[in-house]
Amino acid sequence: MIRFTKENIDKILIANEGFRDRTYYKSKNKEEENLYTIIGGVLQKRSIGKTSFSDSRYDKTTVCDLEQTRRFIKNNVEKLNLNIH
Repeated sequence: MIRFTKENIDKILIANEGFRDRTYYKSKNKEEENLYTIIGGVLQKRSIGKTSFSDSRYDKTTVCDLEQTRRFIKNNVEKLNLNIH
């Protein structure tokens, strides 16, 4: 089993350049789609959604921090190339 250290995470991101994944969440008061892309050695997250408040639509892109990236990799371990040695 691979340890998800910062060094190994950086290697995994490089080995999976261009990888994309999508998650979707819907509840009574919120609807959100998250588009994840590995580009330039970082994980980007684009959140598109709306809430029950008026004028509450949003579309924003952020770079995931180390903990968010580690969680993303752990949740997608079957889909990613982990051959980094």
